[in-house]
Amino acid sequence: MIESLGIRWLGCGVEDWRTDPTFAMCRALVDGADLVSFVGGAFDVRAVVAGIGPETKRGFRLDAVPWGNFPYGDDAREAVRLLHAGDGPTRRTTGLLGGLCANDSRAAAALAVPFLIPIATDIHHPRRADALGVLSAPARARHFGVTSREEFLLHRTDPRRHALDDYDDYGVEVTGYPAGWSVAAARAAITTESPVLLTLLDDPDPALRIDAAYALATAADPERTVRTAFATRLATENDAIVSAALLLAAAETTRADAQPPITSWIRERWQDRTQAPEARLAAAIGWLCLTDEPVPADLRNTFDVLATDERAQAMEALPWMTAAAGSDEPGLLRCVRRMLHPEQPDPDDDPWAGLL
Repeated sequence: MIESLGIRWLGCGVEDWRTDPTFAMCRALVDGADLVSFVGGAFDVRAVVAGIGPETKRGFRLDAVPWGNFPYGDDAREAVRLLHAGDGPTRRTTGLLGGLCANDSRAAAALAVPFLIPIATDIHHPRRADALGVLSAPARARHFGVTSREEFLLHRTDPRRHALDDYDDYGVEVTGYPAGWSVAAARAAITTESPVLLTLLDDPDPALRIDAAYALATAADPERTVRTAFATRLATENDAIVSAALLLAAAETTRADAQPPITSWIRERWQDRTQAPEARLAAAIGWLCLTDEPVPADLRNTFDVLATDERAQAMEALPWMTAAAGSDEPGLLRCVRRMLHPEQPDPDDDPWAGLL
């Protein structure tokens, strides 16, 4: 087991897994140590993120944070430094942080979130859009390619897994680190700064409003403050794609904290013919994920009439749809197919299929 974990780690690019600080923790866990013994310590990214004070964030005192305790931590630190300085290509900064999450290694990216938020909310910073676009990536577990009613808009790795252990149903990342700890740390950082992130819902740039909704959808919202802000903005929003983002964000937040009034409100949005088609489609998808009711005929008709190829391509501007897309199938159409016809197999993505 130790050897296999080490091989996987080497495959991720760590130079010497035998001396990596975090591998010592993972090795101890494999040898039978209780995960609880690491709670609140130097390897608990939740505790480290919670301990980053306002002065450290505002002053970008990166050296005050133990980046080296987490896989790719030094790389994440450098990415944040470059982003803050406005130096280096975007691929080297946000690409690295987003890539860690796509490769199921979120801990260091979660540690970066408290520093990405001040960049994203600084109206004068040239990289604010880049920071906002990546800061919520570690706040979601597996979601690329996920389009079923049971799994779409969920933060967990596998909603069908209900193991009663200390890993909170998330399991481990490819490095062996507890995946739930990374997700929780990122979500907590976004929740703490949600008041300032909420101001971005009124930003003049539609793309920033979309990414703000995407980030805020991961915040804990027991008082429904965030969902109220989504509804308030929706009432005055003139951009159809942003309206769709606000509805998907409201559905995602509600999936994490069920609120029947919100579910009913979202249903009213897809039934409302005065709403933009993109908004009605987003609301329909969100409602399907919030209920296990049979698909009503009028909802099927909504998809049949509104879910065109052209509209599906336009809705690829939504990060939810980008993550849901297949190689030859836009996210909207893939969601509709998988939610309405779960028995159908996915189309063959093999470009050589039928030619041999």
